[in-house]
Amino acid sequence: MKVHETHIRVRYQETDNMGVVYYANYFTWFEIARSEYFRSMGISYRELEKRGLYMMVAGAACDYKSPSQYDDVVRIQAWAPEVRNTSMKFEYKLFVGERLIATGSSAHVFTDKSRRPVRVPQEIRDLDMREHTQGQQERE
Repeated sequence: MKVHETHIRVRYQETDNMGVVYYANYFTWFEIARSEYFRSMGISYRELEKRGLYMMVAGAACDYKSPSQYDDVVRIQAWAPEVRNTSMKFEYKLFVGERLIATGSSAHVFTDKSRRPVRVPQEIRDLDMREHTQGQQERE
């Protein structure tokens, strides 16, 4: 399974009056990590939308472990452990250095423009297989 890493530097506007990152920003960071995950695989949200495909959020969760603060560099690991007929799930781990600051997940349903569920495109279904095959070829 491919794990993609994205790095974000905490901006001052993302902190609250206690000097820590406001909790809702983690969900924005999940979205950034998800976009970069797809981009690293050669697929962009823009490309999906041009094809009339959308990824609606069906659920999201975040468990906060340790605070992050202004100017921290947050390393976000994102991966897709589950792809079903019309949906997929992502999981996330966020670190500052080696310190785990949060874990999370999000579930997404693929829809057309009228918000009716559609099948997950084959190239997305094949992502894990492609990653496995590439890794195997590199080892040979």
